[in-house]
Amino acid sequence: MHPPTGAQYDIAAGDLTATVTQVAAGLRSLRLGDADLTEPFPVDATPPSGCGIVLVPWPNRVKDAAWELDGVTQRLAVTEPARGNAIHGLLRYRPYELVEHTASSVTQTAAIFPELGYPFQLATTVRHELGEGGLTVTHTIENTGSTTAPVAVGAHPYLRVGDLPTAEATLTVGARTHLDVDDRLNVIGESAVDGTRFDLSAGRRVGELELDDGFADLPVADGEVIHTLTAPDGRSVALWADPAFAYLQLYTSRTLATKEKGDVALAVEPMTAPANALNTGRGVRWLEPGETWSVRWGIRHDGF
Repeated sequence: MHPPTGAQYDIAAGDLTATVTQVAAGLRSLRLGDADLTEPFPVDATPPSGCGIVLVPWPNRVKDAAWELDGVTQRLAVTEPARGNAIHGLLRYRPYELVEHTASSVTQTAAIFPELGYPFQLATTVRHELGEGGLTVTHTIENTGSTTAPVAVGAHPYLRVGDLPTAEATLTVGARTHLDVDDRLNVIGESAVDGTRFDLSAGRRVGELELDDGFADLPVADGEVIHTLTAPDGRSVALWADPAFAYLQLYTSRTLATKEKGDVALAVEPMTAPANALNTGRGVRWLEPGETWSVRWGIRHDGF
């Protein structure tokens, strides 16, 4: 029987190991020795709640699965039926092709051809590489079509600190702006996080949080945006990203299949554009024919 996420690519660097899937170029596991740094899921399962997948050519939601292009309404497939939206791009359920698999890295590619609601042609590449600094993920997108194409990139990792219940960890995110949403989680405005439950700059215990929220105005330090999950004993797992990942989605799940009852799973999703970007234009990168764009993010550990 073949795994529902296709081929499984194991990579390693010292005590750091990872498994990357063919479908969605997903991160199925990331471990330091026997300590999980992301939420794993079984080889015979599909990614629960988008666990580890790549989000391209848009992350998050497109309201009503529709957007305007040169005055013409483009209608995407409704992939979030309960809310009537299109969610997480076009490659979530598609297999990638292997480009290169070494001991410490795997590179995969997938093409996007013109289709319902997205009449553009792209070549996308995702490289997962392990090294002394942790995991680095590089996304490269080339416009292989004849018209300028709107593009954004995101990823959907769930962080954890080894065997610590994630509910007991502290999440620190320096975002200054919260993206306010309606009851279908579509963005309707924004507000400062100061004085609200969305201010995570001083750290908040994950078990106290209830989130499916987008954030903007992320501080950049030494050329990186950094979000950190820390255990009481000082161990930490950090997601870093290029400044191009100027938006962040945080999602807490108490029903993720891989979690123990009473615990929380925490998705920390770097995004180059926020929800509904195809309609608002916010954060969208318009690639000219033949133009290539690359961005990076990764996961580091400390104190283990």
